Amino acid sequence: VVLYGDNSNWFAAYAFWQMRIYGHRRLAIMNGGREKWIAEGRPFSTETPVVDRRVYRASAADTSIRATRDYVMDLATTQNNIALVDVRSRDEFDGAFLAPPGLPQEGSQRGGHIPGAANVTWSLAINEVDGAFKSVEELREIYEREGIGAGREIVTYCRIGERSAHTWFVLTEILGYPKVRNYDGSWTEYGSIIGASIEK
Repeated sequence: VVLYGDNSNWFAAYAFWQMRIYGHRRLAIMNGGREKWIAEGRPFSTETPVVDRRVYRASAADTSIRATRDYVMDLATTQNNIALVDVRSRDEFDGAFLAPPGLPQEGSQRGGHIPGAANVTWSLAINEVDGAFKSVEELREIYEREGIGAGREIVTYCRIGERSAHTWFVLTEILGYPKVRNYDGSWTEYGSIIGASIEK
């Protein structure tokens, strides 16, 4: 399965992560997504493809790549060697906005970020010109500069889990980090929990 989409593959990465949870192994993301395809002048079709029907059985969920609310709540209140990576914009991280510019400012009850999280915006991983991923060397430098290396367990989050799935893809599929979880409840869930610790 080859996945692609807009916004430099936010939701393609989310679909990849969801499919990987349920055991689908033969997956790829089209580097750069629709933006790169358009920029290169490649053709489009309006025809609906005909696909043979198959029986598909998903595997049991692999919970090792997903962080839950309780898992993250525990991280926010205990000392550990797990790196929390908030991939939202700086304004979202600081609590000035609840969502990216141009989207309704809704979802969570409060702004800010999970205590101890590093802010490494998802877009640092892509080239602005065409939305394609940066080189392995550039990506490794971006994350290691923030103390996010292969030797730590890492939890990514954003607002609803799609941008953090993009970073999860970068860390696991491109850089080969072995212990990365995506918190798909993300800020919409965490920022609405009564009594949750929040930093701004």
